[in-house]
Amino acid sequence: MTAVEPKPAVQDTFDSLNPATDEVVGTYPVHTAEDVRAAVAAARAAAGWWAGLGFQGRAERLHRWNGIITHRLAELCEVVSEETGKPAGDAQLEAVLAIEHIHWAARNARKVLGRKRRPAGLLLSNHTASVEYQPLGVVGVIGPWNYPVYTPLGSITYALAAGNAVVFKPSEYTPGVGKWLVDTFAEVVPEYPVLQLVTGFGATGAALVGAGVDKIAFTGSTATGKKIMAAAAETLTPVVIEAGGKDPLIVDSDADLDAAADAAVWGAFSNSGQTCIGVERVYVHEQVYDTFVDKVVALTRRVKPGEQYGPMTMPSQLDVVRRHIADALARGGRALTGGADAVGDRFVEPTVLVDVPEDSAAVREETFGPTMTIAKVRDMDEAVEKANATVYGLGSTVFSRRNAARLAQRLKAGMISINAPFSFAGTASLPFGGVGDSGFGRIHGPEGLREFARSKAVARQRFAVPIKLTTFARTEKTDKLVSKLVTGLYGRKR
Repeated sequence: MTAVEPKPAVQDTFDSLNPATDEVVGTYPVHTAEDVRAAVAAARAAAGWWAGLGFQGRAERLHRWNGIITHRLAELCEVVSEETGKPAGDAQLEAVLAIEHIHWAARNARKVLGRKRRPAGLLLSNHTASVEYQPLGVVGVIGPWNYPVYTPLGSITYALAAGNAVVFKPSEYTPGVGKWLVDTFAEVVPEYPVLQLVTGFGATGAALVGAGVDKIAFTGSTATGKKIMAAAAETLTPVVIEAGGKDPLIVDSDADLDAAADAAVWGAFSNSGQTCIGVERVYVHEQVYDTFVDKVVALTRRVKPGEQYGPMTMPSQLDVVRRHIADALARGGRALTGGADAVGDRFVEPTVLVDVPEDSAAVREETFGPTMTIAKVRDMDEAVEKANATVYGLGSTVFSRRNAARLAQRLKAGMISINAPFSFAGTASLPFGGVGDSGFGRIHGPEGLREFARSKAVARQRFAVPIKLTTFARTEKTDKLVSKLVTGLYGRKR
């Protein structure tokens, strides 16, 4: 049985555009709720076969898929660049990170999810205890447009390695990337539609949430994540939500300022600032503030839209960036680069803002554009307090020679990078996810594999014992004996 893309009942289509030129780069079907249900039904049948391959069989297919992606990397990067406008080098960077994650998940799924012995305890010492992780069945993945390879594969890859079939709904801005990934997977798994594609807009995603999948993995805005959770609650469908962020970077007085400035500039402006873990707020110790700001401004002046980063992929985001900059300036902030005229028709000039009040939109709301605010703090206690004063809690970055580990412990975030930008995202063994309005659940690492599996506990009696606790034939003498036994074992310390 070959993997066949579902055909829409009504042949509505939409165009995928290059955001830098508005050139049509592909046309795709708008899949209906009926199409989505059909895809999930086909995935249900495929899931049993895929799970039956076992860890080794699935790993072999995943490694072959990884080989195809690696050897056709330039082809994939071209599709990414066409649909997002990002430079080829940035497209390659996210694809390479995804390749690393596919390799890790395939290699480690058995170790993480395989059957393991657990201690049965003294009261049940005549038993063995074990736990194993079994596939959920069918996982629905709703992916974003800003990192259309790396981000959805963080869910897809780990769900597949755990033994699930997947129905993937990419962003309407990057359907071609989704199709490329699904088509190449079908080359190594032609037997059943283990990984399927559905394309369209919000209604298609909503249909996937209500189509009877066993879990939804969503990456996108907090507002959309809340709607997905509400819809999933109707059928008690579990979800993993990776939503927005307003990530801080903290610079201590003993930091390597050259490295910190470079990380801030890269973290704020790469991918046109369209990064959920991007640097949006910077808090700098007063002793090094002026020097740090000078370094950031000098580096920023070398960053050119259209060269180091591409256009805003989603046109409506231009208005958000424009509003945040205008609010910051109206509230007394100053633009050291960029500023009031930074937002064009497609591109945004890199904008460094200082003296911005902490209650302004540029500090409180996710900007998702090439801007950063830099604030002076008297010490790291103030830096941590301000960094944590947000509804978000996705990633954070700390630059300090002596106090980095202690500062990292105090930050309210799911992931921390010390003395380098975004390093947690490239470490396949580390879980990825946030707290608060940044969502919950984890992808990547052992936690990511377990996210797409259900635990099953098994206790087996090895031999019978004279003292039976779980029987109506239990006597008063037995109860007294158990009481003495428990007191002797656990009652010595009070």
